[in-house]
Amino acid sequence: MPTIRLVYVRDLLRELVLRDLKLRYKRSVIGILWSLVNPLVQILIFTFLFSRVLPLNIPNYTVFVFSGVLAWTWFQTSLSMASGAIVDNRELVRRPGFPVAVLPVVTVTTSMIHFTLALPVLAFFLIFGGGHIGLATLFLPLIMLVQFLLTLGLAYLIAAAHVIFRDTQHLITLGLMLMFYLTPVFYRADNVPEEYRLIYALNPMAHLLTAYRAILVQGVWPATGTMALLFVMALILLGIGYAVFQHVSLSFVEEL
Repeated sequence: MPTIRLVYVRDLLRELVLRDLKLRYKRSVIGILWSLVNPLVQILIFTFLFSRVLPLNIPNYTVFVFSGVLAWTWFQTSLSMASGAIVDNRELVRRPGFPVAVLPVVTVTTSMIHFTLALPVLAFFLIFGGGHIGLATLFLPLIMLVQFLLTLGLAYLIAAAHVIFRDTQHLITLGLMLMFYLTPVFYRADNVPEEYRLIYALNPMAHLLTAYRAILVQGVWPATGTMALLFVMALILLGIGYAVFQHVSLSFVEEL
């Protein structure tokens, strides 16, 4: 029975992710390619501003900012969508026996697919823009796994909170906007004044971006100690997020 249930949830996850992708790009001329337009426009703007107007003197800046924007977009989009994971799927949640815990997974997985689809474009910039594709690149899936677990843990908390407190979505939007500037997406963490370093040390996305850039920009292995700590923290956060979600899910039907 557990095996049958696992297969059912896996197939359900696949179908829901495909449904989200189809609905999002329904009747669109270029379809899922729109997922590349936003990060590419951001990269062009950042590259122009911080290479020409206000130079930050960062080597291989296009690759540097591209890796940061892609990872951040995955994180930001996942959490933004997570706030509506339950309230926007009332019909599914009200079905007896429906595994509601799969819905936040759908939001994070859908955003991860967009991230993955952009990797060939990033590879192009790596090859022609001075980046590195070497043995260190083999570490990339592990960093993605850590980001997936970390983001999913937060997604569970946000999805559950928004059912009870409908202002959660607006608070998340403001929080992500603030966090964007407190995360070294378009600048180096080394340039942050010493008195503010603690903020960045406590920001898991700052460490993940550093790991991505170690592999893609510098061609070296990321700090294994830091990554191991992030992995453990992501697992703990996922456990807490899932437990809170399961507890709150008992009242989802009533709240909706």
